[in-house]
Amino acid sequence: MKDLKENYRKIMDDHFPDKIEIKYGNTILIYRKRTWKIFDESKGIYVEKGLRYGENPGQEAALYELINGNLVLGDCRFIEPGNGLVSSLSEENFIQFGKHPGKINLTDIDNGLNIIKYFDKPCAVILKHNNPCGVAVSDSINDAYEKAFFADRIAAFGGCAVLNRKVDKELAEFISKYYIEVLVAPEYSGDSIEILKKRKNLRVVKIEKLYDLKKYRYFRFVDFKSLIDGGLILQQSPLNKIEKKEDFKLAEAEYKGKIYKIEREPTEKEYEDMLFGWFVEQGVTSNSILYVKDGVTVGIGTGEQDRVGVAEIAAYKAYTKYADRLCFEKYGISYKELELEIKRGKREEKLKIEIDEQVKAEKGNLIGSTMISDAFFPFRDGVDVGISHGVTAIVQPGGSERDYESIIACNEANPKVTMVFTGQRAFKH
Repeated sequence: MKDLKENYRKIMDDHFPDKIEIKYGNTILIYRKRTWKIFDESKGIYVEKGLRYGENPGQEAALYELINGNLVLGDCRFIEPGNGLVSSLSEENFIQFGKHPGKINLTDIDNGLNIIKYFDKPCAVILKHNNPCGVAVSDSINDAYEKAFFADRIAAFGGCAVLNRKVDKELAEFISKYYIEVLVAPEYSGDSIEILKKRKNLRVVKIEKLYDLKKYRYFRFVDFKSLIDGGLILQQSPLNKIEKKEDFKLAEAEYKGKIYKIEREPTEKEYEDMLFGWFVEQGVTSNSILYVKDGVTVGIGTGEQDRVGVAEIAAYKAYTKYADRLCFEKYGISYKELELEIKRGKREEKLKIEIDEQVKAEKGNLIGSTMISDAFFPFRDGVDVGISHGVTAIVQPGGSERDYESIIACNEANPKVTMVFTGQRAFKH
């Protein structure tokens, strides 16, 4: 066990080259390995180091920044120097290095930026293992962060938080009460930094480009996938074509010569949650289903193999996370801790029963929520799951031969459920 713990502290040697050149036809792209001068407490000096390690201890890794060349394929301009975000992080961006950053920390930051780039309002994204566990928008960043945190307080433990507004003293105090590993924001007040630095291992990162992140909605990059045999698959990064409510299409399908149309149009509030959920969906590993409500994620199901299954898992998570939130707000402990204390005779069973009854009555806070699917529903069973838990609106790409069944399910619901098509899939692997 001691050796295992030591593995997590160890900074791997790095045998990757300082420079990489990639040739696309007549175009040469030049990349420079990113390293930082980090204070080594064991040696008492600053040392030049790159990534701590890769996805796991024992895996060497390196971060590279494009410094010369550009890539144009067809009508798409993918890569240009000077647009770096994560790859261009310097010592100045790290207000506090905390534990030496590794690959997972940077990919979490990157995916947080990938989600938050769609939001003009104050927004907080908390991620774990490259998936959001809580996302919220609000009129203030302090409120947005608190809502995102309590959307999944358990998963937020040790996570990465990305914010698109300045962190002030009040927010820093709230953040510091709970354990996260990485905090990213465009700006920090002086007194907030002093508070955050009390968390010695917290990586505090300042990215001023967060204020100008909107332009990255339209940038494309080349996505590399390395295969087990050394081969490569290259693809264009996706572009989200949904920007406003008018880009959604009210669900409609034809089957055996009959036209099926959704009977209820979304309300303005539902459109807001539809856009919010679809934006968050861009950063979620497929196969996925999200439930969102009032600009906050309620249940997030990721990386499953079947659509009805992930709809059920996302609902289950909504119920369990809501129970934990209620328990924490009432008693200051997690739902699991409450169960344990009841088992040990330290608390009464009725406390758990009260929470369970409230969660059941409110259906895990899913009543009035919006269901988001990154791909079409091949059968109506996934839609039926959402309806059974009280969703009032559904977003999906459309394109299934059985779209008409999903439309029927929405029209048969009491009250009627509305549904829109995006016309594009949002898979992410």
